[in-house]
Amino acid sequence: MKLNRTTQRTVEILKLISKSPEGATLDDLCEKLKLPKTSAYDIVTTLAEMGMVNVTRGQKQSYTIGLMAYRIGINYTNNLDFIGTIEPVLKAFAKEVGKTVFFGIPSDHHVVYICKFEPENPIITTATVGSKNPMYCTSLGKVILAYSDEETREQIISRIRFTKHTERTILTKEQLAVELEGVQERGYAFDAREMEEHMQCVGAPVFGRDGNVVGAISISSLYKPAEDYEALGRLVSQKGMEVSRLLGYLGKI
Repeated sequence: MKLNRTTQRTVEILKLISKSPEGATLDDLCEKLKLPKTSAYDIVTTLAEMGMVNVTRGQKQSYTIGLMAYRIGINYTNNLDFIGTIEPVLKAFAKEVGKTVFFGIPSDHHVVYICKFEPENPIITTATVGSKNPMYCTSLGKVILAYSDEETREQIISRIRFTKHTERTILTKEQLAVELEGVQERGYAFDAREMEEHMQCVGAPVFGRDGNVVGAISISSLYKPAEDYEALGRLVSQKGMEVSRLLGYLGKI
């Protein structure tokens, strides 16, 4: 399918302006988006006329997001059924990978399982919807911690009481800090049989429209030495980003 170039540029301009609360100048837009000045000017002038952006006049005109764009966003938010939005995507994902898929959210220093989607022939897992597990030994919890802001992360870690579940369980703040650095580098986390000896999980973050982590998704299955868990990590990371976009996440420009 051929995409309209002007429409693409218009969306890119709106995304950039929305990320610039102090205002973006025409030069900013042209430099960051590699646009001809005449094209960018025509687009922002039209957006301003339609109320999608505001114009602040000074030595250089700058543009901020307008009331009409805000109203459109509010309408989307009001109509957004959070679980209803992600459910069909994650249900199809569980079928695609042939493994159990979870969606979880943070609750103090635990992760709570909000959704569980199983393939046609599921492996029995002990985690159920509504149950919770510690963040430091679950893939869901690790990615939530890794992508939380530093202050939130430190507050959560300070409340953790490390308990040994298997021989592989992380038991110190220092070990956890090293683990979270690896999660940030990869974009996904492992529960490498740290919670249950026979289960291996891979998780990735889910972001909301404000760019903050709101939860995480994971793939869970019986441990198999021949399984390529790095490949599963990349797969779940891609799906996490897809879910994030459904929830209004614009990504980094």
